[in-house]
Amino acid sequence: METMKKMSMVDLVSQYKKIQNEIDTAIHDVVVSSAYINGPDVKHFAKELEEYLDVKHVIPCANGTDALQIAMMALNFKPGDEVITASFTYVATAEVIALLQLKPVLVDVDPDTFAIDCDAIERAITPKTVAIVPVHLFGQCSNMQRVMEIANAHNLYVIEDTAQAIGAEYTLSTGATMKAGTIGTIGTTSFFPSKNLGCMGDGGAIFTQNDELAQRIRIIANHGQSVQYHHDDIGVNSRLDTIQAAILRIKLGHLDEYCAARQRAAAYYDNAFGKNPKLKIPSRQKNPTRISSVHFSVERCFENSLA
Repeated sequence: METMKKMSMVDLVSQYKKIQNEIDTAIHDVVVSSAYINGPDVKHFAKELEEYLDVKHVIPCANGTDALQIAMMALNFKPGDEVITASFTYVATAEVIALLQLKPVLVDVDPDTFAIDCDAIERAITPKTVAIVPVHLFGQCSNMQRVMEIANAHNLYVIEDTAQAIGAEYTLSTGATMKAGTIGTIGTTSFFPSKNLGCMGDGGAIFTQNDELAQRIRIIANHGQSVQYHHDDIGVNSRLDTIQAAILRIKLGHLDEYCAARQRAAAYYDNAFGKNPKLKIPSRQKNPTRISSVHFSVERCFENSLA
């Protein structure tokens, strides 16, 4: 009797074999240099990801969970503050809110896209609300134009969770496009091996357009110190390993290729299962339409980022 072949959701072995020489060389160079912590590859990767995302600052860190936690620490939230996020997400999104003694407010998702429901966001806002954490899912963004209009109207921060959508583009009603993670106050991502851009261990990063906020994020991620042994704030120890950064530099060059391959696979499954009445297939988002007379402004979300 013929046995069925087990299929992995992400075939990391085949992915590695296609770029094996590049990866092996990158790892070898780090080992030879012995620059295992904060080596040159970490800085080079941050710069290259900034260019890819068209964002001013990328701060690498140890993992995607740390990225979310550091982002919230940098915004000076106080115990009891409320943070709105999607109920359909990995536990880490809500976990870090609770760890910081904030109140996670879980709202429903859009039944078509499975992304956060913007009408539900508006209903959940109270005087204690300080931020919205939209979770980008299945390689596409939440309705960020509407999220930002809500945030601007209520003076809220926006922290984008892009762990499942790094490389995705969002088209504004003006026709301009922006990468996932570069629209809100802060963007965060994970480089867990199965992600669109995955390393060979743990890794994460934080993005922002705001210079002062970026400096605060760097300090918090480095034990709260701006100068060695001078601790200005309570921080954490969250670094991207140099070997992982070297691997990510290679994989970043293939990210668009990886995203396109996932889109082809998704289209295949959409075609195969789309007419099954017992299955719900996530819809593909269309370009947003202008929903009100409020003009979307990316700059507004940075005005009070360190108030």
